[in-house]
Amino acid sequence: MEIHGLDYLTEAYQQPWAWRALIASCMVGITCGLLGCFIVLRNMALVGDALAHAILPGVVGAFVLVGYSALGFFTGSVIAGLATAFGITWIQQNVKTKNDAAIGIVFTAMFAVGVMGISWISRSEGVHLDLKDFLFGNMLGVGEQDLWLTGVVMIYTAISIATFYRFLFATTFQPAVARTMGISVSTMHYFLMLLLSFAVVASLQTVGVILVVAMLITPAATALLLSNRLQHVLLISAAVGLLSAALGLNLAILFGTTPGPAIVVTATLIYLLTVFLAPERGLLFRAVRRGRLHQRILQEDILKYGARMEEQSTASIETVSSKLGVPSARVRQAAARLQRRGWLRIHDGGQRIEYLPAGKKKARQLTRAHRLWETYLVEKLGMDAEHIHEDAERYEHLLPKELLLEMERDLGHPQVDPHGAPIPRGEE
Repeated sequence: MEIHGLDYLTEAYQQPWAWRALIASCMVGITCGLLGCFIVLRNMALVGDALAHAILPGVVGAFVLVGYSALGFFTGSVIAGLATAFGITWIQQNVKTKNDAAIGIVFTAMFAVGVMGISWISRSEGVHLDLKDFLFGNMLGVGEQDLWLTGVVMIYTAISIATFYRFLFATTFQPAVARTMGISVSTMHYFLMLLLSFAVVASLQTVGVILVVAMLITPAATALLLSNRLQHVLLISAAVGLLSAALGLNLAILFGTTPGPAIVVTATLIYLLTVFLAPERGLLFRAVRRGRLHQRILQEDILKYGARMEEQSTASIETVSSKLGVPSARVRQAAARLQRRGWLRIHDGGQRIEYLPAGKKKARQLTRAHRLWETYLVEKLGMDAEHIHEDAERYEHLLPKELLLEMERDLGHPQVDPHGAPIPRGEE
């Protein structure tokens, strides 16, 4: 792979083809980003893949009738896409065939017919209809007519989603409720198929019919990691699609590679970065939250067991470490944090731990939560009193105050747990 410098990139943008390719790919990124959100949320990724492959017969038919025409390809592809959607739906509703099998049967048959048609047409003299251009895109072939067509599709898709947002929202998340509201779920399904056909056709010259599936899925999947609100997801997905297209095309020029795959790889890299760094669902932040939770549980266990030990004898770093089965270094580190919070005091280098009133209060709260949960497991869930300790150990750290009060009321304010130990009274 030949790597060019920034001068080569600057020189490329002095040519009209580069600007046409950039504008077209950015518009495709926005269109696929917007539409892909509903495709992913409706679990229709395989349907998107099916429509992307099934438009080839429409391309062949249009070429036979009107020659090499962007508008002709658009019309033929949309007709083929809608025919595929109707065919899949008919088989799913009228034949005893599983849904994914019906999709596979129809789209592979349509794709095979399209490949055979292109192969047949390509034998004719003077015909330049290359299959790989439709499969993987051809940025150099983007013309003015393609730009106008892609722009119209992008604007129409955005306006359609804004206009029918409430209907799309209802049929996506609550189709049963949508029917009671008088919304035709099947009509919205076919309308979405129509928009999907438009998006696939608009992507022919940029990423091709194979890679368009990635542009429909990856930006939407990225956005869903960053937000729970559909309106925000739509905007983020469109932005990710735009960024992937612009960065991917420029990287393709710099590295001298194929633009379509470069755009898809860029979108995938953005997704992987989001997987690790997303504020709520990212692996890094989840690991940090898990670490903080484990740290808090250790600190609370030190308070609970240490305060109980102190009532019987002197508590120390070593005795608490032995009781909890945790290395003394970790116990010492956690105890130092508790000392800074004013919950305990460490004496003689850890030989003696003095629990302060705030620490003892927290220890009583934890003991109360533990024994209430044990009582609930036995009385309400019918569990054996001998096998509830570990569950109670886990949930005592997670029960919110409101749930604990509700549990206590439901149990009738018990005084002792299933083992006969007294349940400390709450401040309430």
